[in-house]
Amino acid sequence: MNIQNDVTVEAAGEDRSLAIRDALRNAIIDRRLAPATKLTESEIGSLFGVSRTVARAGLQMLAFEGLVRLERNRGAFVANPSPEEAQHVFASRRLIEPGVASAVIGRFTPEMADVLRKQLQEESRYVSERGAVARRAEIKVSGDFHLLLASMSGNPILERFMDELIARSSLVIALHGRSGTSSCGHREHLAILDALERRDDQETRELMLHHIDHIEAGLDLQARSTTRLRDALLR
Repeated sequence: MNIQNDVTVEAAGEDRSLAIRDALRNAIIDRRLAPATKLTESEIGSLFGVSRTVARAGLQMLAFEGLVRLERNRGAFVANPSPEEAQHVFASRRLIEPGVASAVIGRFTPEMADVLRKQLQEESRYVSERGAVARRAEIKVSGDFHLLLASMSGNPILERFMDELIARSSLVIALHGRSGTSSCGHREHLAILDALERRDDQETRELMLHHIDHIEAGLDLQARSTTRLRDALLR
């Protein structure tokens, strides 16, 4: 028995599962895969050139994050969050993100400000643009602002929590979001950065809460049409 070969094969399978997880995750967050889209192991295996076992492992990772729903005898589907689940996501963000802001203020540097400012410059490119592609890009870079803040907190566990929350938020916005609020969100990000640079903890926390409230207020119950898995991954 060659233990080293077995370990190598297992690691290669895990790497392929992670690649599948990342590709599907990006397609979900970028709104290329709509909620309730069916994800079959056989089709994923064919698209990625892997076995159904490897494809299943990738789907299980996404299920753990709450981005995919596994149903017995039916298969896997992109999660289709209800209005109540959407409220839970934003309630969680209201509990966590003011703490993220406080943690960042305690270690904020001019270099961090430059990184955030560059991110907001990227975000501003999509504020005035129209169309589905621009809207997807704007939602992604807007979420990236919050992920950057979490990465600056110095707390990797907090960063992981935020990664899941922003991913779920993007899915909620894909299902329930209205267009037309991008410029407001961008201005709120600019205000948060300004408060961070002034190291005003109370104002930063208040601005963050207002911003999350504003995002949630921009949700409605109109679902979008589904997209075939092959089309979403090959765009």
